[in-house]
Amino acid sequence: MNVASLVLERARSEPDGIAIRCPVNGWRRKGSRVSYTNISNADLDRESDCIARGLESIGIVRGTRTALMVRPGRELFSLMLALFKVGAVPVLIDPGIGLRPLRRCLDEAEPEAFIGVPAAQAARIALGWARKTLRITVTVGRYPKFGAPTLDRLRELGTSGPHDAPYATATMEDADVAAILFTSGSTGPPKGVVYQHGNFAAQVEAIRGLGHIQPGETDLATFAPFALFDPAIGMSALIPDMDPTRPGHVDPRRIIEPAEEFGATSLFGSPALLDTVGRHGAKHGTKLTTLRRVVSAGAPVSADIMDRFLGMLPDDAEILTPYGATECLPVSCISSDEVLSETAALTDTGLGVCVGSPVPSIDARVIAIDDDPIESWDPALEVPTGSIGEITVRGPQATTAYFNRPDATALAKIRDTDGVANADKSTDNKSGFWHRMGDVGYFDERGRLWYCGRKADRVTTDRGTLFSVQCEAIFDTHPKVRRTALVGVPVQNGEMPVICVELLPEIPRRARGAVEADLRALAERYAHTRDIRHFLFHSRFPVDIRHNAKIGRPELGRWARRKLRGRIRNASSVSL
Repeated sequence: MNVASLVLERARSEPDGIAIRCPVNGWRRKGSRVSYTNISNADLDRESDCIARGLESIGIVRGTRTALMVRPGRELFSLMLALFKVGAVPVLIDPGIGLRPLRRCLDEAEPEAFIGVPAAQAARIALGWARKTLRITVTVGRYPKFGAPTLDRLRELGTSGPHDAPYATATMEDADVAAILFTSGSTGPPKGVVYQHGNFAAQVEAIRGLGHIQPGETDLATFAPFALFDPAIGMSALIPDMDPTRPGHVDPRRIIEPAEEFGATSLFGSPALLDTVGRHGAKHGTKLTTLRRVVSAGAPVSADIMDRFLGMLPDDAEILTPYGATECLPVSCISSDEVLSETAALTDTGLGVCVGSPVPSIDARVIAIDDDPIESWDPALEVPTGSIGEITVRGPQATTAYFNRPDATALAKIRDTDGVANADKSTDNKSGFWHRMGDVGYFDERGRLWYCGRKADRVTTDRGTLFSVQCEAIFDTHPKVRRTALVGVPVQNGEMPVICVELLPEIPRRARGAVEADLRALAERYAHTRDIRHFLFHSRFPVDIRHNAKIGRPELGRWARRKLRGRIRNASSVSL
């Protein structure tokens, strides 16, 4: 099972169908009209065949780990498909994580080949990325100044000689390594997640089932890793003219115009992108008349963002928020109908964020919180329904390891044992492992999963444990608050809980005193926030690059410690 075969099936059955629509040139100046070009399924197949032959000719063959740093567009799709056809192993790293983490990731991944745009090649040379292992480089762009063949040269090599038959795609087993995808680093150091071909195939089927996606639909894909799935799912990928590393700063017109021009039926975007576009739509009365579904992931999507964005959509459209992670996606899913009619009100009272029922291919369990490795599964690990614990999952889309990170793998994986699955589950678990999501939550009586925050973000005081999402949701209801973050400041016998507060941009600094008084009153209403005494106002929270939504809590925690240094010295274990 080579994941490339999913794309090839469509190329053979619908050769004239559109695989990709992308901007003719890169990110245009503000206010200019964007032109798009179409690539058919047959064209994508032929071009990737050509590139695959070129890759082989320069030594990129089955099993070659190949770092790929190319902007979203035709070249990225063709190169990814060509690498899969060859049986090579693409290595994808978010360039927005920063130069130092990027170097660590590349050194850790030990790529033998590097395919990148000129800027990436220049950085590779100047900063010595993967110098010990690299032996092949390819430049994607107009400036072949790096002692490396260009993508155009690969195409020439791939077309030289007779090639009457399609390229012979490598035959792969489900367990063969397909790619190494690095996490964003927003919830810990970036780690290379090892994807097998079977993981990708299961993920495609699970994503297709989320929104009852039909062949021939058009997906406005604002996040490159998900855009790569579109041809395999049977959708046309519409790549907007935007900087994918800054979704929260997108020009809304760059989303609205192509959606309407090409009749997009689906959109994938981070909560930050939905917030920006939704505010524009509410202000200008803009409608997206063809969208049937919006999929948003990477962080919880607030009810306000959902409600505002739904105002731009047809009455029968919905917003789906799948829950998962790079290591396993999707785990579960919930629709805007259920959130807005029921669960959002419960979230506001501190019950957590409902992320829906697990998808059919996933078996999810909640176990007692433990910061140490767990070698093998034991049913005694599970906690009762309604009790908060650590979320663990197994299923065909759950990955089994991190690359070159045995310690991280040991912390995140639990060896499976026989007889653990429920009789009513049809989970096809070929991995033999449970994955620990690193999140805490619980199951309600209806079998729905509720997310309460990251395990690492819990704050342990002498009076009990506080969970980030449960606390923050209460304070986030304040009309002048943009978002809040719970952090813990170490004191004697535990941590001092602190709420960091970011106000809406239009709220003046002089309003902070009144807002703080309101937040203290809110804290008194609920048992799990009643002991929070410290509120600190921050001008702008640090957030992750990939989704512009996950808060950089370690950095906020260090900031809070500096702000409260005097109070910490005087704090006792009794008066937190």
